[in-house]
Amino acid sequence: MNIKPLRPDLSAHLKKHQLVKKFSKAKALFEQDSTHPSLNVEVLEPKHLKIYSFRLDLKYRALFIVVEGEAEVFAVTNHYK
Repeated sequence: MNIKPLRPDLSAHLKKHQLVKKFSKAKALFEQDSTHPSLNVEVLEPKHLKIYSFRLDLKYRALFIVVEGEAEVFAVTNHYK
């Protein structure tokens, strides 16, 4: 599954938190195999909203929805806040 290009504010957020390389690696892995165990893809609660996340590292996760067969990342969050 492809990931749509990021909004400028998300790209800036990745740069600010030094996550560009980690996001690029996770993105490539996700596009190759979205079920890869190291991504730890999961559906978030409440499940009916169909919001998913995948792991960038132990601290950060990318939140996404699926739109027309593509993943659209709408946030990168600190997993423990």
